[in-house]
Amino acid sequence: MTITALLMAAGRGLRFGAESPKQYLPLAGRPVLRHAAEALLAGGAVTTIQPVCAAGEEARVAAILEGLPALPPVAGGETRQASVRAGLEALAGRSTPPAVVLVHDAARPVVPPGTIAALLAALERAPGAIPAQPVADTLKRAADGVIGETVPRAGLYRAQTPQAFRFAPLLAAHRAATAEATDDAQLLELAGAAVALVPGAETNVKITFPEDLDRVEALLMARLIPRVGTGFDVHRIEAGRPMVLCGVTVPCDFGLEGHSDADVGIHALCDAIYGALAEGDIGRWFPPSEMKWKDADSAQFLRHAAGRIAVRGGILANADVTLLCERPRIGPHRDAMQARLAELLGVEPGRIGVKATTTERLGFTGRGEGIAAQAAAMLLLPG
Repeated sequence: MTITALLMAAGRGLRFGAESPKQYLPLAGRPVLRHAAEALLAGGAVTTIQPVCAAGEEARVAAILEGLPALPPVAGGETRQASVRAGLEALAGRSTPPAVVLVHDAARPVVPPGTIAALLAALERAPGAIPAQPVADTLKRAADGVIGETVPRAGLYRAQTPQAFRFAPLLAAHRAATAEATDDAQLLELAGAAVALVPGAETNVKITFPEDLDRVEALLMARLIPRVGTGFDVHRIEAGRPMVLCGVTVPCDFGLEGHSDADVGIHALCDAIYGALAEGDIGRWFPPSEMKWKDADSAQFLRHAAGRIAVRGGILANADVTLLCERPRIGPHRDAMQARLAELLGVEPGRIGVKATTTERLGFTGRGEGIAAQAAAMLLLPG
């Protein structure tokens, strides 16, 4: 059975009040949209994601979802119902439409374990199913700031997403709709079809206001485990080459010997990150035996390491690099190095430390035969 998730990201998030729509805001180091997509895929039942976004945002969404089994983004409409319809029609136009479709808010970055399995089980007895929670608070109907009546809460539920449907009945309900519905379940209700309820969860938060983002970030951070890696690298002095350290070309009358640009600082930092991920070292990913890395800019190595953090669902808490050399002087270039490393890793400069020391003229660095670097990186990864 093929199961596709419509990931609804066409909203503008006006109630949140940010310059950017809330689905693109950073959450624990990655966009909310990316978290929502990964949460849909985590259980293994969803095979494909069909993102639906505002017109003009297709490239942005595709970049955020890079590496995931996502179809090309579809432009949505003026309303959520129109956007869901656009996504459904795109799936209907494929050679093999899915048997089941999930409709999920991009602003819900957490899908509690077991939710999708419960929804799919419920589809065996009904064409639609949604997660929902019983209303626990006392409800009041009011006008002009004055309570008019207390509304009995018995039998009332708060609907959540993802909502699951057999594809054909949901598409038919959208095509037959003559009025706006508040969610897709209502369209099936209006068509006389049964929609089952499965237990929802408090952790399935829809980010609507800034405090919601803070609450979800606290929830996600509590699930992350710190991982520390260290790296060390050495390169000989070589005349006639540029001196590239921590991504910055430093004025100097010599450079470093190496297969790539020999950026000893970035190489040590890459090894620290790969070590924290337990994914080997820089030689595993970029073997010096391969000519395509000859004189390569080491910036691409660090971007790759940052990408591995993202693929693993983690964030870089901080990193620290120490350069060991007599020459050149690092102090005048430290801020530029810090900024460049932060740019390559996609974090603010305050998370990156760069410093230098000498070895009091002892050893190969003290004799000016080479430059060494050591680095440490702390990552936060899902347990």
